[in-house]
Amino acid sequence: MIYPILTPQEAACYINDGDGVGISGFTLSGTPKAVLPEVAKRAEEAHAAGKPFKINLYSGASTGDTIDGMLARAKALNFRAPFISNPTVRDAINAKEIKYTDLHLSLMAQDLRYGYLGKVDVAILEAVDITPDGKVYLTTAGGIGQTVANLADRIIIERNSFHNTIGLHDVYEPKDPPYRTEIPIYKASDRIGKPYVQVDPKKVVGIVEVNMPNEQVVFKELDPVTRKIGENVVGFILNDIKRGIIPATGLPIQSGIGNVANAVLKALGDSNELPPLDLYSEVLQDSVIELMEAGRVKAGSTCSLSLSQECLQHVYDNLDQFRDRLILRPSEISNHPEIIRRLGLIAMNTAIAVDLYGCVNSSHIGGTRLMNGIGGSGDFARNAYVSIFMCPSTQKAGAISSIVPMVTHADHTEHDVRVVVTEWGVADLRGKSPDERAKLLIENCAHPEYRNLLWDYLKITKKGHVSHNVAAALFMHATYDAEGDMRKVDWSKFV
Repeated sequence: MIYPILTPQEAACYINDGDGVGISGFTLSGTPKAVLPEVAKRAEEAHAAGKPFKINLYSGASTGDTIDGMLARAKALNFRAPFISNPTVRDAINAKEIKYTDLHLSLMAQDLRYGYLGKVDVAILEAVDITPDGKVYLTTAGGIGQTVANLADRIIIERNSFHNTIGLHDVYEPKDPPYRTEIPIYKASDRIGKPYVQVDPKKVVGIVEVNMPNEQVVFKELDPVTRKIGENVVGFILNDIKRGIIPATGLPIQSGIGNVANAVLKALGDSNELPPLDLYSEVLQDSVIELMEAGRVKAGSTCSLSLSQECLQHVYDNLDQFRDRLILRPSEISNHPEIIRRLGLIAMNTAIAVDLYGCVNSSHIGGTRLMNGIGGSGDFARNAYVSIFMCPSTQKAGAISSIVPMVTHADHTEHDVRVVVTEWGVADLRGKSPDERAKLLIENCAHPEYRNLLWDYLKITKKGHVSHNVAAALFMHATYDAEGDMRKVDWSKFV
């Protein structure tokens, strides 16, 4: 099969108003880069002419400004799932200009196959190459590439010569019920699929030639608070190993993305007491590559190489060294509950807020404003050997406490949250009653400026299995909205 070579503008003409568009990639890695900006331009031209033009966009996770940002500014998005991080699309979702469904990332491909989210008309895959018989070698992420390619009527390939990831991917798509069988991954380094996405060559409308790096995510430098959180997490893991709760050989780790996650990974690497570990996660950052080269991480299974430009080039320059130790999987597999439960992961994810009984908000500010979404945290927290949620004890220079009587939005109930860590310490909630959880969270994790305020709240609660004052439970949040500082809360009106 000889595929036509298209310009980005020509390829964009295959995408029409009302289409469902599924793309490769996961976070800023592996997403198409040339066609969707041209779709945004088409939308702007249609709107200027008084015509409708909006698409439904399906991805593995968040994307960058060249997709979410441009499409949102062009008013070209009708529906978006399952996760976002771009501020422009976030503002549009919160303004109700874009319909958004927040999903566990492990469910995205499955929900598309089940027909829950609508039709996929077009798939756009970023690839190192495509063969005449339809073997597509993806770039730096697994995402939902195979699923959207199977469902789409038309496929556009962005062949990006910047990347060289051939041999890193392990593409596997489970069968749907009632024909599903076990997923045979028994350790992080296992490979069970193919190194490519197989597509029907007849669906491929053309190839767009590209030579572009991934958009770069910039993280803040580690600070004393995040460093202390990392140290506290490592201390907790070491203590569980010494107690025999975690095997002496260690267990595979999962870590989210961001500054707190980087601090934890650095602390893991700095500890001479921990054995070398495997990583089974949805994202892999620079720190993991450094740990692999230092012998601290044996194998890295991920959905996305979320690496800096310099680190990614280093991997490409030493691909033979990394090919047997790095595995790129579809998000449905990197986040699959069955595998997470079987491998016994130590799952480490960040929280926006934690309530006194262990419920976690990881997606909405003030209960109403979407931040990014639940992402994969729920996939890992519910099924991990031990689920750890981490956050600084305060935000906004101390005006907001991360430990509160009740979260304004609950993504993870107390049933799924086993351990909470802040810079002040560790609250091990396993096997604890609600009253015991509250005591641990106040004494070990809350900032000292908020401990007495939280104890005072408990004094005015209606006692039960879980003690709450329904009228006062969200009053710390209301105080921040009114006064700009939770420390000004006054419980006297509820006595």
